Amino acid sequence: MRRFITRASILAALVLTGTIAVDSAAPVATAGVAIRRATHHVTIPAGTVLHLRVNRGFGSAISHVEDSVPATLTSPVVIGDRTILPAGSLASGYVVQATRPGKVKGRGRVAVRFTRITPAGDDARYSMQTRSWAAVAPATKKKDALTIGLPAAGGAVVGGLVKGKKGAGIGALVGGGAGTAAVLSTRGKDVSVGRGAMLAVPLTAPLTIAVGDGR
Repeated sequence: MRRFITRASILAALVLTGTIAVDSAAPVATAGVAIRRATHHVTIPAGTVLHLRVNRGFGSAISHVEDSVPATLTSPVVIGDRTILPAGSLASGYVVQATRPGKVKGRGRVAVRFTRITPAGDDARYSMQTRSWAAVAPATKKKDALTIGLPAAGGAVVGGLVKGKKGAGIGALVGGGAGTAAVLSTRGKDVSVGRGAMLAVPLTAPLTIAVGDGR
């Protein structure tokens, strides 16, 4: 009888232990399901403008194609009442064009494109498509005209003093030629974009982001 009671006690203890184990495991499984359900995907439409602050400067004289250009999102992207991309998200881009100005014609030009973004507070990186952002150096035609015209005027004055009307014509040709030579031997302006510059870059394709209840 005593042996039977002992066996019954052991069996009851095992059943009780199993019940406790199952009960303690149940909330973990439920929490896991809750976490999975909390994450869903939201699509940011094409045409949405990303406001970025450049973290590393670039320019026609200092950059090469494929140089990396990191930037930080300064304004959150909000759809409805939900923040999809918080301010502080990190964007990654690269130089797609870096052209120095020529001596005869042309202006410095540099262009970048951003292709990835990491939401602030998240480790996930998302590929994205954006329009290229480009900067072009200002034209120097007015400055070139002054460079050519002033020596020509000076030559005309000297020629007029030496040989009258004919001398004035010769002086103008000589002076103008000197100004043209100066322009052809001087490179035009480069263009550069410094660290901290603000860029407005539109998406050219929809961007889908996984969003949890925390955002």
